Amino acid sequence: MKHLISLLAFSLLIGCDGKKSNTAPSERSPKEAASETKSPEAVSVNPNLKYKIEGDAVTITGCDKKALGDLIIPAKIEGKPVTSIGNSAFQSSTNLTSITIPDSVISIGINAFKNCRSLTSITIPDSVTSIGDRTFGYCRSLTMIEVGAGNVTYTDVNGVLFNKEKTVLHTYPAGKTGDNYVIPDSVTTIGDSAFRSCTSLTSITIGNGVTSIGDVAFFQCNSLTSITIPDSVTSIGKFAFSTCTSLTSITIPNSVTSIGKSAFSRCSSLTSITIPDSVTSIGGSAFNACTKLTSITIPDGVTYIGGGAFYNCQSLTSITIPDGVTSIGNGAFSNCTSLTSVTFLGDAPKIGDNAFQLSSPTIYREPDAKGWGDTLAGRPVKLITEKP
Repeated sequence: MKHLISLLAFSLLIGCDGKKSNTAPSERSPKEAASETKSPEAVSVNPNLKYKIEGDAVTITGCDKKALGDLIIPAKIEGKPVTSIGNSAFQSSTNLTSITIPDSVISIGINAFKNCRSLTSITIPDSVTSIGDRTFGYCRSLTMIEVGAGNVTYTDVNGVLFNKEKTVLHTYPAGKTGDNYVIPDSVTTIGDSAFRSCTSLTSITIGNGVTSIGDVAFFQCNSLTSITIPDSVTSIGKFAFSTCTSLTSITIPNSVTSIGKSAFSRCSSLTSITIPDSVTSIGGSAFNACTKLTSITIPDGVTYIGGGAFYNCQSLTSITIPDGVTSIGNGAFSNCTSLTSVTFLGDAPKIGDNAFQLSSPTIYREPDAKGWGDTLAGRPVKLITEKP
């Protein structure tokens, strides 16, 4: 897995304000007393960094909001491992530009880096198993992440990629670095609003350990052009990718069983999508206002299509509804102005009166299907054999 990050300082351990300090530490006041001769167990921290010790573990609880520059969180404080980043620990630390988290950390709390609007890169180790709700929400400058202590790679401002031994691996064209975000395999859950409004992210790879993508997880990541969802994911939450206006295509793996309400709504550049056979329900407004969507495949396993699921999909010309669908909500295909035909392979479903409002398709059905009349939700019904 390729991992990218902006160049961090290798020779000095630095604190929240990015400056070296020679002040001696005082009890429970984490002041830096860095020395080249000190052992790793005596790693020091800047006085702006706050923490608490519970048992044999350290939690980072806060940072001076006026602190600026690069931050490297030490692996140990007072000889004990740093295992977690607490809730809201760095929230609204608007002058921090990069953060490195040690591989001793296993959890990152709610709002931990929310609204760190100058943060451009962050290092998250493979040890982390959960990314909490709103962890990186509104980090509008965040473009890169490096994951994993074993295969660290770095990218400098000139676009040169090199490893921790400073061996040059690749040189990128100007302006082409800093566009990848990688979530490690160790992470199992991406919390609600975890990356909401990270408007500089252009691509994301989700690790194979993730099983669920939370509500509003990538909402309004409007520079995001592509995303890889692994086979481990079973659910995509409400508004998970809503308003990702640059997203052009996405593949949903066979492991996914549900697509939440408005999951891909207002993805106005999305042209096609294949929903796997494993999906049984499509939430309301799931693809609302995907105005460039021209084709979509609904699998046989789907039994329910929510209200407004394809509302305002103005480029959609035809769609086939499998025989397992028994219910279609209000406005499901409303304002699909290019929709000319909808083919049903099963019995007449329970359907909202406004399912085809401001749309003018002809409905086609199988000859031996049950429950059909001359119209469906106000649209004429014909046999599939009459289909042009």
